[in-house]
Amino acid sequence: MTPYTQGIYKVLKKHSNEENAIPMKKYMRNQFDFFGIKSDERRQLCREYLNSNELPKGEELHKVVKELWEMPERELQYFAIELLIKCKKQWTLKDADFWEYLITHKSWWDTVDFLAGQVVGPWFLKFPDQIKSVTGKWNKSENIWLQRMSILFQLKYKKETDLKLLYKYIETLSESKEFFVQKAIGWILREYSKTDPHEVKKYIAENKLMPLSKREGMKVIERGK
Repeated sequence: MTPYTQGIYKVLKKHSNEENAIPMKKYMRNQFDFFGIKSDERRQLCREYLNSNELPKGEELHKVVKELWEMPERELQYFAIELLIKCKKQWTLKDADFWEYLITHKSWWDTVDFLAGQVVGPWFLKFPDQIKSVTGKWNKSENIWLQRMSILFQLKYKKETDLKLLYKYIETLSESKEFFVQKAIGWILREYSKTDPHEVKKYIAENKLMPLSKREGMKVIERGK
């Protein structure tokens, strides 16, 4: 284990709270262990550690992130993502396979959605030539988390959203029985409705979507009536 990984582990372990850890683990369907550090405190501890320690570089960065990803406590995966955000200047054209590794290991909505909004989405804006080849593969994958990412990577794009591509990906997955895929479709439509409500309302009216996707997609529009 690298000294950098050991350092953040010791910091978070020192602030563990078993009383908080039990319900946090239960909320995640007992899939992950937790130190029991609530979000605000965790973010503060991570920020302090990131600012007071030299950031890992190159291959060491990937090594640290993988070490954190393989450890039991979920807060360490959150820190790994915070570290990647802090090191965004180091992102390279070759990172797509690494993002796929993170998406498909210890997969759940919390890390996948965090990566979508703060790492994977911004990475594609930095390397737009990679969008169609990489997300096209994810969209056609049998892995529901890659499918979800193919929808959600544009979550924060607003006017930069490629609607033609988004609708193509939604069409591929529109009949999926997977809750997390249906929810992702609704979520991206709901988010884009803040930019163009008329477009989203028209799209939902004219296309076949699962009821959950429709309900989620119309939430902001319905509130605005």
